Amino acid sequence: MINLTPADLRKEGPIFDLPISLGILAASEQVEANLLGDYLFLGELSLDGSLRPVAGVLPIAAAAQKMGIQGLVVPLGNAQEASIVKTISVYGFKHLAEVAEFLNEPERHTPIQFKANSFGDQRGSLPDLKDVKGQSHARRALEIAATGGHNVIFVGPPGSGKTMLARRLPGILPNLDFTEALEVSQIHSVAGLLKDRGSLIQERPFRSPHHSASGAALVGGGGFPRPGEISLAHRGVLFLDELTEFKRNVLEYLRQPLEDGSVTISRTRQSVAFPAQFTLVASTNPCPCGYFGDPIQNCTCSPHQREHYWAKLSGPLMDRIDLQVCVHRLKPEEMTQQTTGEPSQIVRERVKEARERTYTRFQNETNIRCNAQMQSSHLRQFCQLDEMSLKLLEGAIRKLGLSARAMDRILKVARTIADLAAEDQIKSSHVAEAIQYRTIDRMQ
Repeated sequence: MINLTPADLRKEGPIFDLPISLGILAASEQVEANLLGDYLFLGELSLDGSLRPVAGVLPIAAAAQKMGIQGLVVPLGNAQEASIVKTISVYGFKHLAEVAEFLNEPERHTPIQFKANSFGDQRGSLPDLKDVKGQSHARRALEIAATGGHNVIFVGPPGSGKTMLARRLPGILPNLDFTEALEVSQIHSVAGLLKDRGSLIQERPFRSPHHSASGAALVGGGGFPRPGEISLAHRGVLFLDELTEFKRNVLEYLRQPLEDGSVTISRTRQSVAFPAQFTLVASTNPCPCGYFGDPIQNCTCSPHQREHYWAKLSGPLMDRIDLQVCVHRLKPEEMTQQTTGEPSQIVRERVKEARERTYTRFQNETNIRCNAQMQSSHLRQFCQLDEMSLKLLEGAIRKLGLSARAMDRILKVARTIADLAAEDQIKSSHVAEAIQYRTIDRMQ
């Protein structure tokens, strides 16, 4: 008899094909049943008996380890993925007959060994920052975003380099460490994106959904909840190009993940929480025609059209974007210059050094890996301001009408700027630079 308890928990997917088949074989005494209680079996079974890879094997292997299960038997296509969990024996097979042979003669088989790749740079094909001409102000904002994990939006006319800048952020981010890589790999495993890759993900994710994406595509969902784009961007970058083309209700889904670093999907029978600690990078034109404020081409939009255009970005959402950067049209001499800009490798070294200071500061904190993740208690401890800096901040709050959340974001950015300058104390110059990135909270 096959018993899929508990009965009130809905079973879904082909993951049960292999264990059901082995139960039938054991009941008919075609295989020995001695090992069935010591191993976890999972896999999809084809009509010819071949085993096909399934999604979610890595988190299942991690759970099996915690439960004290001796080993894991999976399709060969999932074997490397499962073997990332090193303290559990993993066996991979191509056919049901091989699994039956394993149960009858286990001594003839050896576990799969995890083929660990070195955690060096895996980004030789990533776009390089040296290709960006001019835009020193935007490049500086990108470096700050990479250092502190801050969200950033680029606003400028068509062809000014907004998308080009955004796509170069992964190239200046520090490498994933093993813990981060394991987190990212488990999420991609649940989404079914790891079974074809076969091993640990070592590069930071870069997700760029189209502006027609639905809320479910962004945050995840389905009858059996799966991670969406924001979770697939965990520990990496979520790039929303043409931000104002997204539906307003879809953008509002970002507010809670940007604040909490996770997203909870609730259904009638279950509730699933997925991690979503990502750096949001967005780009948009300043108006429907794209040329508001441009010194050469006149804007053809009415004030009402511009107001309606920016109404898609609510105040609470803009509050959560730390760096709001105006990207201007390149000058002719900048467009024709032959010299290249500072390469990503040099910028990445500065980012790495500044992040090392952050790691040292929060070495006793388990959930903080960058300044953007600081809470109120950390701001009081690590973002203390002198009298001049306080007056500067108070003046900005009055003039720009900033919220308490926006003020906290300014303090976090100032802390990151101080880290880049190798300063323990935040100075007025750091606060002043952080304030200038809050000048387009509501652009009419």
